[in-house]
Amino acid sequence: MSEKILILDFGSQYTQLIARAVREANVYCEIVPYYKPFVFDSSIKGVILSGSPFSVNEENAPVVDVRSFNEQLPVLGVCYGAQLAAKQFGGRVEKSNKREYGRAQLQIQQQHDVLLEGISSHSQVWMSHGDTILSLPEDFEILATTDSIPVAAFRKKADDGHPLHALQFHPEVYHSTEGKKIIYNFLVNVCGCTQDWTPNAFVHEAIEAIKQQVGDGQVIMALSGGVDSTVAATLISRAIGDRLHGIFVDNGVLRKNEFQQVLDTYKEIGLNVRGVDRKQLFYDALKDKVDPEEKRKAIGKLFIDVFQQEASDLTNISFLGQGTIYPDVIESVSVHGPSATIKSHHNVGGLPEKMHLKLIEPLKYLFKDEVRKVGLELEIPHDQLFRHPFPGPGLAIRILGEVTAEKVKLLQDADDIYVRALKENKLYSSIWQAGSILLPIKSVGVMGDERTYEHTLALRAVTSVDGMTADWAHLPYDFLAHISNEIINNVRGINRVVYDISSKPPATIEWE
Repeated sequence: MSEKILILDFGSQYTQLIARAVREANVYCEIVPYYKPFVFDSSIKGVILSGSPFSVNEENAPVVDVRSFNEQLPVLGVCYGAQLAAKQFGGRVEKSNKREYGRAQLQIQQQHDVLLEGISSHSQVWMSHGDTILSLPEDFEILATTDSIPVAAFRKKADDGHPLHALQFHPEVYHSTEGKKIIYNFLVNVCGCTQDWTPNAFVHEAIEAIKQQVGDGQVIMALSGGVDSTVAATLISRAIGDRLHGIFVDNGVLRKNEFQQVLDTYKEIGLNVRGVDRKQLFYDALKDKVDPEEKRKAIGKLFIDVFQQEASDLTNISFLGQGTIYPDVIESVSVHGPSATIKSHHNVGGLPEKMHLKLIEPLKYLFKDEVRKVGLELEIPHDQLFRHPFPGPGLAIRILGEVTAEKVKLLQDADDIYVRALKENKLYSSIWQAGSILLPIKSVGVMGDERTYEHTLALRAVTSVDGMTADWAHLPYDFLAHISNEIINNVRGINRVVYDISSKPPATIEWE
């Protein structure tokens, strides 16, 4: 990367939002735990200090030497980062009389500061802190206040060294209406970033990096049909062609007709992928299992066995391709201590350790929306890129209780009616994730002159930005009535349809 911004993470729930705002400005950035040492180089244009659940006055508060960073680079402190900078330079930070949380109106004191250039005089910002800055260090000045706090934004006055700006609010969250403009000002006006990090640039850099890493080697990769693995495989294929060997396993709990549809898409893209039908093996492994975790483990273990068996037919494989994305990497590293564990379901259950392969993870520094932009650059079909998320264990965790081939067929048919109708009614793209859940409940119904005793189906649809929180989608009543009739009339074995109106939290998106 020609230039980048470092974001030092002190454990804030909003740190990823800072990174997303920087990336949206076409500037590359990386999130680094505050304790992780790194070497300064000319590619680093600035440092952002994140928020934190800690108080800067706590004994175990996370700390970095802000002055040493600022001697080499421009610095922007956000909330905790602002308070840490103020304290270390000699200011006074104390517990606030009241928790300052929620919307506030910014009152700008310095109209010509580069950080607040173009920001409205009463711009709405979002506060979330328990401490407050009571006095600034010497040679610092206030840029903005609010009705409740005297120091909402400030900067170092001294023109020696590099600029230091700080905000006691969160510019990265949605409720700070001009927050992204402030971050843009820091990146461009303060750090001098050229905004050259684009999907096109990423594709070229990634392909060259893969060519160098793999050389004349061969890569094997398990594909799921999902966005991440498809885009990662396409990048690898553009770099090394048919020396990428993809394996797509039908585990018996895919969506209706998905196995063949995905294989057809891979052929259209030009990927070298082998489809493997192992439905019955998975059904046998799932027999009598009703606990969700047992089902997940059974599917994961068998997948490894099948993948290894298929891989044994290939020779001279030295690399394993994976669709790991940046949130997976971030979540594997705690700011409270070093960790090198990538989440197991992204690490394909420990395959590298068992197979002694080197990892190729071309997307490991991208967010999901960036993966889709790269996919568009690679001309992957739109429908493949903008599919709703689908759980790794598939329909096995949307069938509550034991999984059987008969139940899978029921759920596949019902879910296909539901998802197709969402698309036909132009509702699909406004929903983060939709799916059907087959409940372990039978109820009495009436079909014609006969009484029935059949399954209950729950429909789920949620809206979300990132899947971390979600609200139930307010689908039109007429649509829900139509879908209920369609499913009950066309899927023998289901006589009752209900709609899930729980949000996350407290519920989860999936039921298991």
